[in-house]
Amino acid sequence: MKNQKKVAQPAIMRHSISHILAAAVMEMFSGVKFGIGPAIENGFYYDFELPRTLIPEDLPLLEEKMRAIIKANFPFEKQIIPIAEARKKFEQLGQNFKVELIDDLRKAGEKNVLVYKSGNFFDLCSGPHLESTGEVSIDAFKLTKISGAYWRGDEKKSQLQRIYGVAFANKKDLKEYLKVTEEAERRDHRKLGKELNLFMSHSMAPGMPFFLPKGMAILKELIDFVRVESYGVGYHEVRTPQLLNAELWKTSGHWEHYKNDMFHFHHADDNLDIGVKPMNCPAHMLVFKRDLYSYRDLPYRIAETTTLYRNELSGTLSGLTRVRSLSQDDSHIFCTRKQIQEEITILLNKIKRIYQIFKLEINQVHLSTRPESFMGEESDWNEAEQALKDSLKKAKLDFKINKGDGAFYGPKIDVKVKDALGRQWQLATIQLDFQLPSRFKVSYVNEKGENETPVVIHRALLGSMERFLGILIEHYAGVFPLWLAPVQVKILPVSEKFGDYAREVKEVLLKNNIRIEMDDSNESLGKKIRLAEKEKVPYMLIVGEKERKEKLVAVRPRENKQKQKVMSMNEFEKKIMAEIEEKKG
Repeated sequence: MKNQKKVAQPAIMRHSISHILAAAVMEMFSGVKFGIGPAIENGFYYDFELPRTLIPEDLPLLEEKMRAIIKANFPFEKQIIPIAEARKKFEQLGQNFKVELIDDLRKAGEKNVLVYKSGNFFDLCSGPHLESTGEVSIDAFKLTKISGAYWRGDEKKSQLQRIYGVAFANKKDLKEYLKVTEEAERRDHRKLGKELNLFMSHSMAPGMPFFLPKGMAILKELIDFVRVESYGVGYHEVRTPQLLNAELWKTSGHWEHYKNDMFHFHHADDNLDIGVKPMNCPAHMLVFKRDLYSYRDLPYRIAETTTLYRNELSGTLSGLTRVRSLSQDDSHIFCTRKQIQEEITILLNKIKRIYQIFKLEINQVHLSTRPESFMGEESDWNEAEQALKDSLKKAKLDFKINKGDGAFYGPKIDVKVKDALGRQWQLATIQLDFQLPSRFKVSYVNEKGENETPVVIHRALLGSMERFLGILIEHYAGVFPLWLAPVQVKILPVSEKFGDYAREVKEVLLKNNIRIEMDDSNESLGKKIRLAEKEKVPYMLIVGEKERKEKLVAVRPRENKQKQKVMSMNEFEKKIMAEIEEKKG
């Protein structure tokens, strides 16, 4: 047998529980065929071929059987068995999946296999396990869901039923995990996106979200934010084609290295291979190359926030966080080597300021260095890596070195943030590129009057707008700050007879580009208020007899329902415009 790897105790515990689950399933059903049951992050799963389809009501029954097995305190007994004997044993039991695994081990040259026994259940397994089932905390695990799974991930093979569970060292940790999980489910952007009418998906365009009016309002606000905060002064915004000749992608290297992740086709009339744009950088090379620049013109910053398309696998698509159509706050900075550190420092300070606005905490910063397979000179890489290190120190950001994890064309900085639930997200990326400028023969005139190749900084501070919005929906739980809210104000007339005054109020606010709706339905005021609360509208303006007579509005804020205040229209206008300008999170 090959040497076993050292396994962390939580993984050992979770793998042991997967065997306990399998034993419980064997008790509940006859003729079970067993797949595999590994430990995973925070839990475990096991795959089964069963005589019937599992239902959610089966899970509590299985948990009770698992607790009985834990109480029985069966030892996990390790046995080393000759491979031929093990094959015969599992074949006699009709365990064809285990037989297949044994055959693979035999082909790999193994002479013996490991089997673990606990009570009446034994399984082909490399271990390790706990000493006994009794070491598992009886109230620190939970079966969470049932799903389908193809044997060994191959859709041409048998479809099995997979039971997932979570497990911890104690009840307290389980309770805390379930609490966070429940909150994450409540905040799920796919659920909230539907409830708040932000976006939709459709089989006619898988992985390509449809933004509805309210979702589009937020997206437009984010794009405007990008133009002011992410780009700002000194950026030259462009728009480049989405369909580009394959020769461009061959020059950039994407046709060779990225073609399978692109949408592409052959245009018969022109006899051309066409690639649908998955990123902007090759097109920006053409834009820069159009004119002649001197060192005095650098840094030259090209920006673009148009839709890109990437051929993501269908199984990986998820709401807004993994899509095939995306737009990002994309920019390419053409600069001299001497300008690298200053430009990177500016970007890092921007990142800190931007994330503070959204109340996203920077959790980790990684500097990825030269990989084994790289292009260019080592001296260039050393210079670039040092510039990134100095910039990170100047921006007072702690960072870790990811040795050898840089792109083949240059080192990079990745910034990860924590959301309101403490989950980590990779957002900003800053990459140095020595190769594309050379491949496209891009140059500028240096101080000596000679042509010199610039360095290009690829940067996306928010990243994909779609993904960022998905993260924000969950981060805010749909309760967007005023400046981002799809509907900022909702006017609620007490009854139909105050509709004219409500419309008058609406017209005044619309002149200030405030996003506003009016509920002039025949429903009671209480029901109108409850609906606005469900829609998470920041401000409700209630208008009745007093308000109409004195040209006032009764302001009911989302955050503090008890602080309803009557004020003049002018007073409310000043208040809301100041808050929008301030971009309170």
